[in-house]
This record gives sequence, structure tokens and C-alpha cells, in this order.
Amino acid sequence: MEEPSDDGIRELMYQLESAAIKCSERCLYQSSKWAAEMLDSLRPLDHDDTDLESPMDMTDSPIPPANPYIQIRDPAESALEKQESYKYLLAKSYFDTREYDRCAAVFLPPSTPPVPLSVSSPNSKSKTSRTSKKGKDAASPFQASKISKPQTQNPYPKLSQKSLFLALYAKYLAGEKRKDEETEMVLGPADGGMAVNRELSGLARGLDGWLSDRTAKGLDDQGQGWLEYLYAVVLLKGRNEELAKKWLIRSVHQNPYHWGAWQELNDLLGSTEDLRQILELLPQNVMSLVFYVYCSQELYQATEDTYRSLSELQTMFPESAFLKTQHALLLYHSKDFEEASHIFEDILTTSPHRLDSLDHYSNILYVMDHRPQLAFVAQVATATDKFRPETCCVVGNYYSLKSEHEKAVMYFRRALTLDRNFLSAWTLMGHEYIEMKNTHTAIESYRRAVDVNRKDYRAWYGLGQAYEVLDMSFYALFYYQRAAALRPYDPKMWQAVGSCYAKMGRVEQSIQALKRALVAGSLQPDESSHGGASPGSVSRKILDPETLHQIATLYERLGDEEEAAAYMELTLQQESGAPVNENSDEESSSDSEHSSPSDGEIEHSGDEDPDRPRRHRHKRKPRRAKESFAAQNDDSLVSESWNGTGVTATTSKARLWLAQYASRNGDLDRADQLAGELCQDGIEVEEAKALMRDVRARREDAA
Repeated sequence: MEEPSDDGIRELMYQLESAAIKCSERCLYQSSKWAAEMLDSLRPLDHDDTDLESPMDMTDSPIPPANPYIQIRDPAESALEKQESYKYLLAKSYFDTREYDRCAAVFLPPSTPPVPLSVSSPNSKSKTSRTSKKGKDAASPFQASKISKPQTQNPYPKLSQKSLFLALYAKYLAGEKRKDEETEMVLGPADGGMAVNRELSGLARGLDGWLSDRTAKGLDDQGQGWLEYLYAVVLLKGRNEELAKKWLIRSVHQNPYHWGAWQELNDLLGSTEDLRQILELLPQNVMSLVFYVYCSQELYQATEDTYRSLSELQTMFPESAFLKTQHALLLYHSKDFEEASHIFEDILTTSPHRLDSLDHYSNILYVMDHRPQLAFVAQVATATDKFRPETCCVVGNYYSLKSEHEKAVMYFRRALTLDRNFLSAWTLMGHEYIEMKNTHTAIESYRRAVDVNRKDYRAWYGLGQAYEVLDMSFYALFYYQRAAALRPYDPKMWQAVGSCYAKMGRVEQSIQALKRALVAGSLQPDESSHGGASPGSVSRKILDPETLHQIATLYERLGDEEEAAAYMELTLQQESGAPVNENSDEESSSDSEHSSPSDGEIEHSGDEDPDRPRRHRHKRKPRRAKESFAAQNDDSLVSESWNGTGVTATTSKARLWLAQYASRNGDLDRADQLAGELCQDGIEVEEAKALMRDVRARREDAA
């Protein structure tokens, strides 16, 4: 994509300005804010002839020409909007004061109140109606639409699309408000989805009829994209994802600068394959490029192509806090915490009251153990708005870092009370319950997290941890496989899969999974890849000695001592960082290096990181038997260099095993040398001295 000219930047200005105004008129305030922020971050025009100090007489200035980038409006729609202008102002004023039912009633006949106003027989009819709604209707808001015949006629009066959208959107939010009022406390006895939005079935039938009627009249090309977007949102609530995807694609074609539609479309993508398929169906403009970068970040694809697209966008929007956040999150997913924290720090300095994605910044500071900075960010967020979910998560992270887990849970619950769909809070609360050894509640928290976002590998990994604590290895394996399918280049995922296979006695599959962990851990980003863990631009580094030792032990269980000895030698070589014998490792794992995470051992049903890498997580894992590995941080594989690991408990165990192996095979010189090194290391000293005495005795007998 070439750098846009002044005309291209001018067109973007007009389109984003129009989008910000239209979204605000329809009370889509988050999308309006996004468009306005992107508009403000556009690079200035190269040739701006406006001179603010020029003494030009404004009365003599010519009338500016019509905007060539704004589409010609439908005359019929314009006439309807003009007729409804006063009523629209009234309806919008009701909406802004959160009187959603009154807003909808301005344009649509008022519906029956949610509580029946029955004068006769309050005991009979009201009871039956309430008991019937607790069953089927509560279970599915689309039950009525499934039973009745599909709506084929437009049930709404003749209104402009602008007024109809506001009225129907108000009805949708009225149902959401009543659903939230009926929902109990977070993770309470009835907090399991029993409360539903009762407006959804009527909205689905009505919008289906309205859209079908326009199709029959051949007016599809005159759609504005707003009602199509609303219909897709309603379908998504009813789990009709394929049909929702169709209407969202139509919506972004008709109204490409409405960011909310792109976000909903992103939520439907479960893998990079889904992203590749949908890119072919999208309009080819700057919004598709923004969408690609956003989806790649959500799918943890920190590839060269992603960074190239991000760089192109940042030439157009050099001051965009949104794009800077996407860059920081890409680095965060690649475990480049230092650089990611610098970007977030720059955003916070420039916009100290911006709370968007501040919970991710607190996760980074948590991992880096920067408690003073985290305390400062918590103070800034609290001073700005203490009742934002992001603020609650920042404060919760701060208390978690202080090991005050009960207070942390309280703040994560507060975040979820404010927004039940706030993903970070569900996952972080699950982590806290794991720390508090409340495994069953942790499982429920993680389950709610994956309900909100099936692409959250942290929640899948957390579920695997929780079930492993309960010694339910089969369930743990399933969830670890889900996490590994989303993060195929994260060694921690494959180590977890391999550990589960070993517990289940499936040794060969465990070895293959651990070899994948070795390959993933031996890849580090090249300097030109901006921290991306892309297999296309990587450099070799030392292998993880703990994983090598586990593989060697598994080969010993299979009775293959030669292969076990080869991996023990590799483990020992990591002390000095000496170049490893590629043939002994890479050839044995070549089948796993280039294979897809979804073939062979990954068996998942089509859906594709703990929300932050927990500092205390390894100490909680029963599968990590070795103390040296349990003490490692999550980013240890990233921070190691070719200087080697030095002497560790794991390498000393490998040295002892090799000394005993050499002794068994009659190589007394090698056994004596390794035992002497063990005595110098100060680890496994008693076993080493016993081995040296045995070697000396055998030499004397031979002499």
C-alpha cells in the first residue's frame, strides 16, 4: 500500500469526520470516539494554505465547493429525516438520559410493559405467565421466533433508517438493562445465563421482515449499514454466527468507517484461516488494513506482515493512540515486555486520562515486578474514573502483586459488575482463585472468560492448570491443546501438553509435544521482526535444559538408553552455550517443527497465555517437579543468550546420569571426569563421591 497523497488524507478526514458525527447521532458513542481519535491523529497535509494570521475578510470568502467524498444521499431518506427532525431530537434526548423505552416509543408503538398490568385475577394469569417464562423463554430469547413463522413483512411504520435505528437500538438496550437488573451477583447461584434479553426475539423478527421487504423492492443497494449492523448484533446474541457474519460484511461495505461493525466481525474469527477467508470478502480500503492489524493482534500473530501493515498505518496516523496500543500488545504477546511498557508509558504521558487498554499495561508491569510504577498507574486511573472496568483491573493487579488476593478478587468482581463481558477481569479473577487454592471457582471464572472470547489462550491454559490440580489429566490435556492451537510457538503450552501425556502414560506423544516445546523455545525474534515470534525470521539460541532433561527421562522410560544419553548430552551442553549437535535434536524433531498445531496430537473442535504470565504460576503447578524450572520466570526463554545457563540442578542431574551411564558401559575415564566435575559444582556431591569410589575400586580390580 503506497503512502497516501494529500487528496487521500483529505478524503480520510472527510470520511472519519462523517463517521464520528453519524455514530454520535445514532448514540454509538464508542465508535464515534474511535473515529474522532483517528481523525485527530491523521498526519497534517503537506500543503496547507491556511494562514491563521492572514487578515482575510471572511465576508468576501467564496462558498466552499461541495464535499466530493461524501456520497450523494437518497432524496427520500433526506425528506423523511427532515420531517422527523424534531421527534428525533426528542428521542435522542431520552436516549441520552438512559430512558430507552421512552426513546423507542417516540417512533414505535409502545410495547406491553415487562410487568403485566392485569386488573382481573392477579393470582391465576400472572402466575402462569411467570412460570412459563422461567422455562423456555428464559433458556432462549429466540424461542418465540423459532416457533412462529418467519416474518416476511415489514412490521414498522414508514420511518427513515436513522430514526428506525435509534428506536430499535433503544429497545435492544432496554432489554439489556432489564437483563442486567435481573442478573444476580458475579458468580452467584443464579449467575449462569438464566437472565436473557427479552427484546431479542421481537427485534430479530422485525429486522428480518424489514430487510426482506427492502430486498423484495430491490432497495438493497440503498442501505446505510446501520440496521444491518444491528440485525447482526441481535443474531450474535442468538448464536447464529454464520448469518451474523453475512450481515456484518454487508454493513462494512455500506458503512466502512463504523468501527463497531468491524469489532463484531473480529469476534467471529477463531483462527488465522478464518481471517484469511474473510479478507477476500471485505472492501479494499484503509479500514480493512486497520481490521487486519487488529485481528492479527487478537490472534497473537506478531508476524512481519502484521508489522508492515501497522507501519503503513502509522505513516497515515502517526499520533494514533489506538495503533500504538496495537503495537504494544503485539510486543506483549511476544513477551517483549520492556518495549511494550515503554509504548504504554508514552501513551500515558501523552494522554494521562486515557483508560483504554490500561489493564494490559498493568499486566506488563505485574510481570516485570514493577510495583512502584503499577501503584502510580493505579493512582492515575483511580483519579480519572474509579468506576471503569479498566481501573478496577489495574487496582486488582496491584493488590495481587502485594499478595493480597482477597482484595484483588474484590476489585475484579467490581469490574465484572460494571461490565459482565470484560474479558481481562474473568481471566485475572481465575488466576487469583488459583492462588487461593479455590480451584472450582477458578474453573468457573475461566469458563466465563472463554464464553466471552474463545481466542483467549490464557483462559484455556488456566482451565488446564485447574484440572491438573484436580488430577484430571484428560480434561487438562484437552484445554492445554486448545491453548497450544492458539499459541503454537509458545514453549510453555507444549510443555504443559507433554506433561499431561506423560501423566497419562502416553510417553511417545509426550516426547513429541516436548520436542515441539524445544523447537518453539529455541526460536527467538530477529531484530528486524520487532519482537514477533514468526518462524520466518528467527535465530537460534540455547535450548531449554529442563525440557531436554524431561525428554531424556522419557526415552529412559521407553528403554532407549542411547537416545536418552544423547538428550542428556544436549542438556549438559547448555551450561556453556556450546553449539548443539543439530542432527541429534533437529532431525528427531523435524516432524514437529513445521507441522500444524491442529494435526496429529491437537484434537480440538474448531475453536481455536494466562491473561498475564503469573509470577507465582510455576510454584503452583504440580507437574513442575524440578525446583530450578519452577523458579524460572515466564520470560526466561526470551531473556537467555548464548552465554549458556551455567551450572543448574538440571544440568547436574544430567551430568550424574551420564557419569552413571558411562560407568555402566565401561567408560571409566568419562565417568571419573563427570563425577569430579560434580564435586566441583557442589550439587549431587555424595552420589558423585560414591561413583568415584566405585570407579577407583573397579580400576584396582582390573589392575
